[in-house]
Amino acid sequence: MSSQTLTPHLWPDIEITPAAQHDWTFNGQPTRFLTHCYHDYPARMIPQIAGKLLDTFGREAALLFDPYCGSGTTLVEAMLRGINVAGTDLNPLARLIAEAKTATPDAAEIDRHIAALQKFALLAPQSEMPVVTEIHGISRLDFWFKPEVIEKLSRLKTFIDELDEKSVRLFFQVAFSETVRESSNTRNEEFKLYRYETARLEKFKPDVYGIMLSKLRRNRSGLNEFLSAIRHIKPKPRAAIYDFNTVSGIPAGTLMSGSVDLVITSPPYGDSHTTVAYGQYSRLSAAWLGLPEPEKIDRKLMGGSKLAKEMPRFPCQTLNEALAQISERDEKRALEVATFYADLDGSISHVAALARAGGSVCYVVGNRKVRGVVLPTDEAVRRFFEQFGFEHLDTFYRAIPNKRMPLRNSPTNAAGSVDDTMTREQIVVLRKRC
Repeated sequence: MSSQTLTPHLWPDIEITPAAQHDWTFNGQPTRFLTHCYHDYPARMIPQIAGKLLDTFGREAALLFDPYCGSGTTLVEAMLRGINVAGTDLNPLARLIAEAKTATPDAAEIDRHIAALQKFALLAPQSEMPVVTEIHGISRLDFWFKPEVIEKLSRLKTFIDELDEKSVRLFFQVAFSETVRESSNTRNEEFKLYRYETARLEKFKPDVYGIMLSKLRRNRSGLNEFLSAIRHIKPKPRAAIYDFNTVSGIPAGTLMSGSVDLVITSPPYGDSHTTVAYGQYSRLSAAWLGLPEPEKIDRKLMGGSKLAKEMPRFPCQTLNEALAQISERDEKRALEVATFYADLDGSISHVAALARAGGSVCYVVGNRKVRGVVLPTDEAVRRFFEQFGFEHLDTFYRAIPNKRMPLRNSPTNAAGSVDDTMTREQIVVLRKRC
């Protein structure tokens, strides 16, 4: 970690001392408070990182943009500081969660409908509500859900679909999404879809209504904290959640060039089929909610497109050298990795145009290994932005506590061949020159 203080010409009103840089790990600190408690999500940025970056680089910010907003952690933290927010994500379930977490529904209406659902759960066994027999996006419904679970989820969905107010419906939908996943036959401790083994399935009897009501009560407490926190902020910060892909560009009518004061984000560490399969994680919930087919998401994410025919050259020499090493061992894999970085470079070119002169960008990344070669993603992000008129302020380092992945894996699937996985992240901060 750098121990230097930023010089005045780089950031005239902020001095970053060694003490301020010291802790980016936040080990042991709670992360499921306010609306951050709403829904689990893969590779979620913890609120403390976003909060510290906002407090350090966002003192005068009016608009924050997160180009890979996921479930909206950064958006919530910015709103708590009175900053208007915009985020985009290709995953419709992520957008739904982010919308719910940044919404401000009437608390009394939420309480009224929770009470109605409690009554509904008691009376549902006597009801004549139709039960779904198939759901678009799930080819074998009875493979992933037991019959009694399908029946109860069907009734809950009917209840939610009849809610008129969008912000109230979003509140119930995020609880329903987690209920779908936890009552399904998939192993909930993993993000990818793996069905429970037969012995465990025989004992698996999820309390569908109990899970739903538990999620609602937890989320209601978080909502109350969020509403209390922003009640006195004037004017109330606004949130806009989009579905565009920054690799392709910024659609007209969304965000204007030079309008963004601060970018805080955490892009994927690599192509989704070898890192986090967001589509697989979202598939069951998204299908029950009637969202677009999530299995197509992973092909649209960075690195999921058609491979480059030849190795591109990037404005980052260390990245070019790493790709050359991988290519010597596995040419196809090197092209797959290069495709991801080409998409990242394209995305950064469009994000860079949105930032105002003097605005900052903060990218939380991880330097993964492929074929035993460390990929310098932090250096690549720096060089990609520098080609568009940004200057590097600093790179902070943090250990990743309680990672939901092994400390060692088998990158080639060969017996006895293991390697270390990522145990730290880099936070790359740059400022657009005036």
